[in-house]
Amino acid sequence: MAHTISATRQVKQSEQRRLRNHAVKASLRTQMRKVLTAVQKKDAKLSREGLSAAYKLLDRAVTKGVLHRNSAARYKSRLTARVNAVAPPAAPPKS
Repeated sequence: MAHTISATRQVKQSEQRRLRNHAVKASLRTQMRKVLTAVQKKDAKLSREGLSAAYKLLDRAVTKGVLHRNSAARYKSRLTARVNAVAPPAAPPKS
């Protein structure tokens, strides 16, 4: 147990952070699972929509300091590769 007032305060703050980080990571894992489920079902539209939602959550987690930016980039890359295997990106228009 903490012996000083400042240590007690720090214990409370770290517990709040832990709970917040856990909630952010849990929602992120849920969204990534939804994308992978849509990919397994070969549902191109649902996987694209889920991917954009996952991107948003990943970027927010990096901004809040829950994830390192390289970890988020790795998750994005792997998710995008799986989604593109089901639904290839649209070809750029020819000029």
